[in-house]
Amino acid sequence: MPAVVLVGPMGVGKSTVGRLLAERLGTGFRDTDEDIVAAEGRTIADIFVEEGEPVFRAIEKRAVHQAVAGHEGVLALGGGAVLDADTRALLAGHRVVYLSMDVEEAVRRTGLNAARPLLAVNPRKQWRELMEARRHLYEEIATAVVATDGRTPEEVTQAALDALELKEA
Repeated sequence: MPAVVLVGPMGVGKSTVGRLLAERLGTGFRDTDEDIVAAEGRTIADIFVEEGEPVFRAIEKRAVHQAVAGHEGVLALGGGAVLDADTRALLAGHRVVYLSMDVEEAVRRTGLNAARPLLAVNPRKQWRELMEARRHLYEEIATAVVATDGRTPEEVTQAALDALELKEA
């Protein structure tokens, strides 16, 4: 069982915070997006373009379930992993931290660029729509919510440790 699972929108810093959190807890780090890229031999954007979102979501679901079953450290999930009801059910009983941010922070961090397939056209509007569809799902499974706006990765990491009442290794 993972020590901590990080969820939240694309660009919120799940991988960066996850690595810092793993280091401070003295455990390993795993990112399901990285697992998918390694297993598929292509980028997530390429999978979306070549196969479509439903195929990607099926691949993502398998990757998340494998990671939850086989990783004891800090686990970061892709932004849309929470869309799957089985995945949300799987995360029940786990320490799940929802890293949140507003649209202005998303723009600052990611530039909402075309490398993110769900944000290719009118990125601000699409990001807002994605968050309207996902925010309640992140909140539903979260043990703790940590706002990342205007915070450094180190500050977010400390806030996550504090929220979960975890001690450093």
